[in-house]
Amino acid sequence: MNKKIRTEAVDHLFQAILTLKDPEECYVFFEDVCTVNELLSLSQRYEVAKMLREKKTYLEIAEKTGASTATISRVNRSLNYGNDGYDMVFSRLENREGSEK
Repeated sequence: MNKKIRTEAVDHLFQAILTLKDPEECYVFFEDVCTVNELLSLSQRYEVAKMLREKKTYLEIAEKTGASTATISRVNRSLNYGNDGYDMVFSRLENREGSEK
């Protein structure tokens, strides 16, 4: 884990995020905290990660998301050599969807 991001301020931000109850609250909070471009960039990286896990090609991902090959490559590196954060979330979402059926 990157020690540079482990600060009191980041802790406070994450604690604030953890209080959000639903997507509507997320929209309200993140519209205040992020610029539109920051939020769209975050969501684009998440979509790229999902598509990489679905074994889509870089070309398919670029066409669907508008992400550059550099962004796709960076996300792919995180998936393969990062802290498994994406996979943790994907697994939890998959489990939640399975239990709702």
